[in-house]
Amino acid sequence: MRTETGVDALSEGRAFVDLSRWRKVAVGGGDAGTWLGDLVSADIRDLEPGRSRRSLLLSPTGGVRAEFTVAVRSDEILLLQDEQQTRSVETLLAPYVLSSDVRLADRTDELSLLAFPAGSGEVLELSAPAAERAAPSCAGDGGGFDVIAPAGSHDELVAALSRSHEAVDVTALDAWRVAAGIPRVAVESREGDLPDEIGLADAVAADKGCYLGQEAVAKARNLGHPRRVLVHVTAGEPIAAGDEVRSGELSVGIVTSAAAVGGGSVALARIRWDARDLPLTASGVRLDRVRRPGQHPAAGYFPTLKNKYQIE
Repeated sequence: MRTETGVDALSEGRAFVDLSRWRKVAVGGGDAGTWLGDLVSADIRDLEPGRSRRSLLLSPTGGVRAEFTVAVRSDEILLLQDEQQTRSVETLLAPYVLSSDVRLADRTDELSLLAFPAGSGEVLELSAPAAERAAPSCAGDGGGFDVIAPAGSHDELVAALSRSHEAVDVTALDAWRVAAGIPRVAVESREGDLPDEIGLADAVAADKGCYLGQEAVAKARNLGHPRRVLVHVTAGEPIAAGDEVRSGELSVGIVTSAAAVGGGSVALARIRWDARDLPLTASGVRLDRVRRPGQHPAAGYFPTLKNKYQIE
């Protein structure tokens, strides 16, 4: 399947991707919910079985140490983490257990994870034993859903889902997330980056009173602005991750992710704060900012998404 075809299938809710290699860390024990809620950036108090929420673990100075999705199952809390992140959220959380009634367990090899980044899945039948849904998807941007099931039923589940949906690979998923303007930690981020600098502000509960790094994040938001921002752009010619971003003769950033669209590209780029409204180029090609009306950053520029978005 061509990558653009896979992207269209994902955006229309007709496809899924196998993310079983992603880390799956179970948090159990009598203090699990309260303990986790006091550490992570998202407000997870209202999560019920079948629901999930994107969150971060920050350093005391507000830097992003890990990004993951908190998914509540019928009998446990799971943290779903992109395998590309170098540090496991289990390793990062372990020092904070201390005397709390909390147990951390790596269940990566025990569970399958199939992601539907878009679509409601209302008519999706799950025939595999102990398969559960969690929404929104760990691979989406506030939509879609995931299917979590025992690893032993992986092949059966994939075969069953393939009868109604297309199975696409991670290459199509990565192109889809770039088209949707979704940042990926370890790709868009560097050590010490604040959430607002890498497009992850939505993973921080603005009215939450307690989490690691809360004071540093609040200070940055209330007293200043981020050092850099992540912008979502298109180019009429091919550009690539690693290309320098310039404004005139001035170097202002770098392309962090790019996906081919016809003869051009859609991309994410890290740029200096003071260049956020300046004209930009990469490899001599003009970059146009993509915006969803009323929101920034925006999403989408593959064929089936064009009508939803506007280009400046």
